[in-house]
Amino acid sequence: MFTSTPLRRPVSILVVVIVTVLFAGAADKQPADIVSLHLDSIAAPEIRATAKSRVVEGTFKFRMLVGGGGQGAGTWGRVSSDRLSRFVLRFGRSDWKGEQFVFDGSRADVAITMASHERSDFGLFVNDQNFLIKEGLLGGELSTGWALQNLAANQAHIENLGIKKVDGKQLLAMQYVSKANQDMQVRIYLDPANYHHVLTVYSAHVEPHMSGNIITSSAQKEVRYTIEERFGDFQTQDSVTLPRNYQLQFTEEAQDGATRIYSWDMVVKQVHENVSLDAANFAVK
Repeated sequence: MFTSTPLRRPVSILVVVIVTVLFAGAADKQPADIVSLHLDSIAAPEIRATAKSRVVEGTFKFRMLVGGGGQGAGTWGRVSSDRLSRFVLRFGRSDWKGEQFVFDGSRADVAITMASHERSDFGLFVNDQNFLIKEGLLGGELSTGWALQNLAANQAHIENLGIKKVDGKQLLAMQYVSKANQDMQVRIYLDPANYHHVLTVYSAHVEPHMSGNIITSSAQKEVRYTIEERFGDFQTQDSVTLPRNYQLQFTEEAQDGATRIYSWDMVVKQVHENVSLDAANFAVK
């Protein structure tokens, strides 16, 4: 008497073979082809050509994972027009009002939002590494100024690093190489099944003798900095597919053992395409 068990194994083997071939094909593609497939995963070329502005709004939960207790909630928003952008996190705390990153097309600005009239550790780092704002890296494709859509304007390029296992998942890794900054390593990871952008990892190692794009308050000690951005829950609206979940984590790890880890778990509530925007949204003060 036959059972269903023998019939499952060939199907499982076939799935493994298909996935293996799929991943191998992604790993062998030229960087320009990978970027094209990724951009097509967001929207068709004719749709992207008409996407001149975007407004994203949502809520978030904030936690200090290491280096101090505390958690909270707030609202956030991302307004963009071509390569111009404004990214705001509103905390509602008395000591730390939030974050604000603005790019007006030529200059980038990170707001001073601490009660002490200083930038936060995260804000200070982004201010020193402001190519993250200028080149449309921070926040990914939630902005119309997304870096992979503006490689020529940024004078940047990518390198295909092949398939890498990250958190138990096989992802297609790319190295983003910025002409404006050599201090930080930027790795962008795509899902090889659909070319959705699911992760970016930024890492910088600052030594006491280094100069240039470094944080001055940390100039006397060796420090490792990491930013991780994770994107998920992709949904299509008005023929544009964007993530509805955005996780941002910042880690500052000093050689003496002092470590800070901040985490924001953001949910997208609303997305509006081609909104008429006031130029004041992108004013750098």
